[in-house]
Amino acid sequence: MRRMLFRLLAVLAWLVPTEMALCHEEPTSHLQIHFAPEQITAELTASAMDLAHDLDQVEPAMLMKAEVLQRYQQKLADIALTRIQWQADGIPLQASLVSATAIPDRQDVRFDFSLAAVPVPRELRVSCQLFPYDARHRTYLNCYVGEKLQRQEVFEGPVAERTILLASEQSLGAVIREFTAEGIHHIFIGPDHILFIIGLLLLGGNLRKLLLIATAFTLAHTITLCLATFHLLNPPPSVVEPIIALSIVIVGLHAFLGKRLGDPRLLFAFGFGLIHGFGFASVLQEMELPRQALGWSLVSFNVGVEIGQACIILAVAPVLAGLRNYRPFLAQRVTSGLALAVITAGAFWFFERIL
Repeated sequence: MRRMLFRLLAVLAWLVPTEMALCHEEPTSHLQIHFAPEQITAELTASAMDLAHDLDQVEPAMLMKAEVLQRYQQKLADIALTRIQWQADGIPLQASLVSATAIPDRQDVRFDFSLAAVPVPRELRVSCQLFPYDARHRTYLNCYVGEKLQRQEVFEGPVAERTILLASEQSLGAVIREFTAEGIHHIFIGPDHILFIIGLLLLGGNLRKLLLIATAFTLAHTITLCLATFHLLNPPPSVVEPIIALSIVIVGLHAFLGKRLGDPRLLFAFGFGLIHGFGFASVLQEMELPRQALGWSLVSFNVGVEIGQACIILAVAPVLAGLRNYRPFLAQRVTSGLALAVITAGAFWFFERIL
């Protein structure tokens, strides 16, 4: 029991101080390649923070100014093109910069490239490691043939090369695998989601109670995930992210006070789950959903989120239940300590996000 408790505390200690400032700010870039009968074009969108890393005495905000970006755009493009290589049916494709555009509201820069015109290849080989100094960085690749999104890939960590068959559409199995993995990944890079779930578990309950809470959270975030993905309702992150942080504070306060105020966790799970769904949608807005498998990609992403949540519940709930059964006094202290940690993290994120 002590070993299990130590592991639980170690996980929480890792989540709170190490990941406080990170939350959903996972470093990403986006590469799109468009194949048309007479031309090939590419668009690269990357964070000014990442781009400024390769420039001396240039702050990320400076790249949002047209005159600064114009001065450095060719150098940045040349650096990017040393880290991205394309081969169409074994023939290297040479790219040249057309323009660079600042996107101030996202603190990103978009580069437009023109590539040598060739017939649409059967096989495209892409080597991509844009920011090798950051092992967490992920580059999302979308390949279009005409107006149709034909293939999607993700480059991350040591995965620097992909071979893409453009002659055929991405299989349904590949779509399911890709979006299920993205759902799992998104849970585990989101310590705010993890702490919200842990906060809901701290007061325990029988299996039926915990399943109802998990089901309410699932139903709620599924609703808003679909609404945001189909652009029916899409509040800005400046609204969503502080409310997610506030939800963590509230469930932590409730766990700290115990059941003196009743047990509204079912209401918390559903009500705040609606907001967390908009947070989950952020990763799907970074990727572009394949139209030919839109429903499957949404379902698969949600299944991945549920797998991640199940792992958290299976890791935490048995430990807390064991403590309550065998060491009730210690269980009360551990619950209070964990609740304070959840409150602290949520409050930190709340003020960080509103400021």
